[in-house]
Amino acid sequence: MSHTPTSTVSGPPPLQRGTLGWLRQNLFSSPLNAILTALSAWLLLMTVPAMIDWLFIKANFDAQTAQDCRASAGACWAFIREKHRLILFGIYPYDEQWRPLLASILLTLLIVCSCVRWFWKPWLPLLWLVGLIVVGILMWGGVLGLSYVENSLWGGLPLTLILATFGIVFAFPLGLLLALGRTSRLPAVKAVCVVYIELIRGVPLISLLFMSSVMLPLFMPEGFNIDKLLRAQIAIILFAAAYIAETVRGGLQAIPKGQYEGAASLGLSYWRTMRQIILPQALKIVIPPLVGIFISLFKDTSLVVIIGIFDLTQAAKVALADAAWRGFSREAYLFIALIYFVFCYSISRYSRSLERRLQTGYER
Repeated sequence: MSHTPTSTVSGPPPLQRGTLGWLRQNLFSSPLNAILTALSAWLLLMTVPAMIDWLFIKANFDAQTAQDCRASAGACWAFIREKHRLILFGIYPYDEQWRPLLASILLTLLIVCSCVRWFWKPWLPLLWLVGLIVVGILMWGGVLGLSYVENSLWGGLPLTLILATFGIVFAFPLGLLLALGRTSRLPAVKAVCVVYIELIRGVPLISLLFMSSVMLPLFMPEGFNIDKLLRAQIAIILFAAAYIAETVRGGLQAIPKGQYEGAASLGLSYWRTMRQIILPQALKIVIPPLVGIFISLFKDTSLVVIIGIFDLTQAAKVALADAAWRGFSREAYLFIALIYFVFCYSISRYSRSLERRLQTGYER
């Protein structure tokens, strides 16, 4: 009788399994990594407890005056409680601030609905159109019994959302057209698109904002003036469109030539080929860099402060100018940083879920 030898499959050594194995592999895999891990742990032990102590344990949440806040050793969150409406809504009339609050909620809901696949229907653009009209009515007023408010009085979070939302909504299709134009076989179209993209990408956004605010009115006819907020919005759109165009062009170049040849063999026209075959694949590839552009655009709206527009940063500066509450800039800027972080992190998390859902193969 022959016996078949039994082979025992042994797992990894005990030090390579479980929590100890993870720590050894990721934090102590080499002497250098061990030193860096020890330094990081020491830095966290030195900073995190002190930050928690200042932010929460010794913080003052209910002080009535700045003197009471200064007597405490922690953060003065009572300043945010006192000035949050000025930071969030700028110098918009105090009694009418429910209107920019509703406008901000509506814009956020529109963005959230656009991220839910169930709303990806032909009527979604109509929903956006109606929503933006309602936002305009709420912010401007002058109808339905609402008092008229000039956009020079807009500020804070609603203005930041408006600049970012309109910037993305209008810059994205313009960027697509520029990308298609740059890859076009028509020399004139390609030359115009190349000059525009390279010219805009060659200057910082702050220069475009200065030009739109200071130089553009000099070239306008006598008596013709474009609103300052509109000029800033156009500059943001033109700037973002150039970067979107280059990103989409990279996606177009990643599509194999066989896709174009297959579309040509089916007799599809250029625009139908792009709409149904090429662009869907190219856009899936460039989801990560496109989201990076959108996040940068949302943060870059803070640059409008240099031309006197009351975004979140400028509104915080105005709140800090109050002599009765002066000296709490750390709390003010932490507050607006938290607002920016919530929106930008939400966009980033959604982009990762979108990559997984579309199975692009390019997930970060």
